Amino acid sequence: MSLFVKKPLDQILAQAADSEKGLKRTLGAGNLVALGIGAIIGAGLFVRTAAAAGQAAGPAVTLSFIIAAIGCAFAGLCYAEFAAMIPIAGSAYAYSYVTMGELIAWIIGWALIMEYALGAATVSIAWSEYLNKLLGGAVPYEWSHSPFESFTDAAGVLHQGIINAPALVILLLLTLLLIRGTQESALVNAVIVFIKVAIVILFIVIGWQFIKPENHTPYMIPEGTPPVLDNAGKEIVNYSGVFKHGWGGVLGGAAIVFFAFIGFDAVSTAAQEAKNPKRDMPIGILGSLVVCTILYILFGHVLTGVSPWRDFVDPEKGREASVAYAISQYMHGYSWLSTGVTVAILAGFSSVILVMLMGQSRIFYTMSNDGLLPKAFGDLHPRFKTPYKANWILFVFVGLFAAFVPGHVAGDLTSFGTLFAFVLVSLGVLILRKKEPNMERPFRTPAAPVVSVLGAVICTLMIVAIDARTLQAAGLWMIIGLVVYFSYSRKRSKLRNYSDVLPKAKDFEKVS
Repeated sequence: MSLFVKKPLDQILAQAADSEKGLKRTLGAGNLVALGIGAIIGAGLFVRTAAAAGQAAGPAVTLSFIIAAIGCAFAGLCYAEFAAMIPIAGSAYAYSYVTMGELIAWIIGWALIMEYALGAATVSIAWSEYLNKLLGGAVPYEWSHSPFESFTDAAGVLHQGIINAPALVILLLLTLLLIRGTQESALVNAVIVFIKVAIVILFIVIGWQFIKPENHTPYMIPEGTPPVLDNAGKEIVNYSGVFKHGWGGVLGGAAIVFFAFIGFDAVSTAAQEAKNPKRDMPIGILGSLVVCTILYILFGHVLTGVSPWRDFVDPEKGREASVAYAISQYMHGYSWLSTGVTVAILAGFSSVILVMLMGQSRIFYTMSNDGLLPKAFGDLHPRFKTPYKANWILFVFVGLFAAFVPGHVAGDLTSFGTLFAFVLVSLGVLILRKKEPNMERPFRTPAAPVVSVLGAVICTLMIVAIDARTLQAAGLWMIIGLVVYFSYSRKRSKLRNYSDVLPKAKDFEKVS
């Protein structure tokens, strides 16, 4: 049988319609929008905004957000069509199985591990760092860093990391929550989203009165702006490049802030748990994108209005403490808001980890049901109807990474997995339009040929722009995945043992 054998569409729809054996449908449109916001708004909003303003766009970082949002919208529209049409867990993996075949589906499923599993590990490490900042360094260095990290303090004492305990703790708590139930997880996520969005809105409202019009003039970094040097005379940023000033700088800024949008695709992994996926999935995916885009634009406008964009050239201000810096320097009397921002970042990290763990476990669940992963990944809890074994296996994998490996190792692998999924989903819409032109589409991607092609092209260009070392690591990861597929998954694929998975007549009647 061909490596590109495709999963019959009737079969996958019958699987989605079987509510007795599958995941519980407990999520409404509001839950899905909250899941999207929970995955999108993390520390990226607080870090990427200032970095893009200081390095490329200046106050026009607001335009950068608009351009990045348009790029994400192309992929989001394609995801919305698929999620409404094929309401099953698995996201891009499931869509690729129907449109491009088993091998491509396996490759994208393997790549999504980089987005969700490694992403959750990396974010949990950052969560540990920010928690320690909030607690004033209460957790000793040895118990909040991996064994591969060390530093020498002012007294000359060497501190060697042992284990990142806080990262492990947050992963354990969120894993237990996910096992308890999707509805409960969605409720906690909604509370976290409320907290962090409230603090973002608070900064926008209070900061608006501190905006100085001169900080927005000129709106774009002018051509000929001299490079910025540090105290030692070393160049920090050079604005002579095409993508470092003017409209080019706006595009350069869009490339920087694009990754602050990553996460909305995680909504599609919950399609099989949506009460009314035909209506609610497009609302969840596109609604979360719209809400976050509006908040991002307003946030960027206020931040660059309160503090001159040149202040964010310094890495200490532009990468880590941009908002706290702006508050302390230009918003006197609101030091409490700086603490609130740290709380918002922690809340943002927590919801991102939660949604990533949820998304990865659902992809594992679907791949297991297809026979491409061991049966344990697809076992549901007898009471909670959640893939609890997949959650525990994922906790062990992600926990080992978070506890014992430095956060920077993952690098841009998370972004690679995301962009790769965007490319295949964008192309998949065109393929399925040609293959199944008469199929019911509760949501149709407008101007599909244009939107799909632009989505695939833009995301491919962003993959090419990723540094060579990360691409090499991604290539090695994909080679390992192919070894697993040909040595295990291909032989156990249920689709290749077709008699075991042929839908029964009554199942066809359910979806006809």
